[in-house]
Amino acid sequence: MAEEGKVDPPPLFENVNISGVDNLDSDLFISARQESMDESVAKITNGTTEPVDIAKLKCAEPRKDLENVPIRAEAPINLAEREELQTGDDFIEISIGESQKVGEGMAAYVAYRITTKTNMSVFKRRDFAVTRRFSDFLGLHDKLTEKYLKVGRIIPPAPEKSVIGMTKIKMGSSTENAQNNGGDFVERRRSALERYLRRTAQHPVLILDPDFREFLESDIELPKATSTSALSSAGVMRLFNKVGETVNKITYKMDETDPWFEEKLAHIEGLETQLRKLHGNVEAMVTYRKELASLTNGVSRSAALLSSCEDHNSLSRALTHLADTEEKVESLHLEQANTDFYILCELLKDYIGLLGAVRDAFHERTKLFQHWQHSQQMLAKKREAKAKYELQNRTDKLDQASAEVVEWESKVERGQESFDKISKMIKNEMERFERCRIQDFKVMFIKYLENHLEHQAQLVKYWEAFLPEAKAIA
Repeated sequence: MAEEGKVDPPPLFENVNISGVDNLDSDLFISARQESMDESVAKITNGTTEPVDIAKLKCAEPRKDLENVPIRAEAPINLAEREELQTGDDFIEISIGESQKVGEGMAAYVAYRITTKTNMSVFKRRDFAVTRRFSDFLGLHDKLTEKYLKVGRIIPPAPEKSVIGMTKIKMGSSTENAQNNGGDFVERRRSALERYLRRTAQHPVLILDPDFREFLESDIELPKATSTSALSSAGVMRLFNKVGETVNKITYKMDETDPWFEEKLAHIEGLETQLRKLHGNVEAMVTYRKELASLTNGVSRSAALLSSCEDHNSLSRALTHLADTEEKVESLHLEQANTDFYILCELLKDYIGLLGAVRDAFHERTKLFQHWQHSQQMLAKKREAKAKYELQNRTDKLDQASAEVVEWESKVERGQESFDKISKMIKNEMERFERCRIQDFKVMFIKYLENHLEHQAQLVKYWEAFLPEAKAIA
């Protein structure tokens, strides 16, 4: 039984993951008596939206586990904010060339050579190259996510791990053998990593991040990102955190007051569904083209064998040319399959991941709303306690209760400020995301159709060259 005059703590809401809170700025919830000191702290100026009427929202029970969660979790991006608008003369070109297997056995890994050319003043040189392993890319993504996701930035996702693909590489006894066993996997991963870096460099804030610049420019071996290992303790904790986040997304439904977010979220969900269907069909088309190439090879070999058995000279010669033509057609089918995969299929896969990153940014806004809502509930409890002490004339408790009311009023104000800021940031990020998406798909369709027309024109030439041989059969 609680002592007289004390307020029972609110029940826990255990399906919300708040791990890693200690890494945030812990001085955000200091007493309002120190508010004058906080005013000197640099703030991100993102503008505000219309305040939400909390009284109209469905509020759950207060949660004690949110009392120490910072409401205003700002990333150190003041420099990036000032330089977000880049001039049109700035450029950066990132490419990943050769890859090399390092080490033997299960400790082996593949190192990728990253070459960068740029004229941006934030880089020390104009042309530089570094070598990075796959875990370095995952470590970079974790750093960027830790800094910028909590303020509403859309962070491009890094390529996913592939245990099967890397096992083929690790079991190879040499680089040549590894390329034979997993060369296709290495090339796909190289292409995905290159697109990841280019997409990150397109972001006007992320490209100015010190960790990203060090990743591209510092020609030293980076500390091993052990937290990215699936079998490490950090990896296990990350898995539990993802489960908690997923449960929270499913169980907590925010009563949206801004129709823009409701409409945009519905649009994202519909777009993601259709992209997944298209991606699946394109993958099937790639498989069918490879099967067609394999069957064409069978036709070529059969025609060659038949020509060697044919006594009729002109017919034998025609069959020989048919075998050569089918062999060339097989090569074209394989090229077209690669075009379908690397130009069309991979872009669709990237944007499915990007839409997941957009949903993560929306979820961060929901989490801030939960923190703000919790502060509202705690403020109401503190006011009730203060009123109770006043009725009981408990002067010994009244001063402390008054201070707590002022403190939670400050937290509520900061909660609304943070919620408005992340709402504004997400709207700005979505505007940039839509521009990039439209441009990427435009470039992709033009490139894909040009390659497709080129292959078809070459296919027509092959059969036109064979036609005279067929007509010459006497």
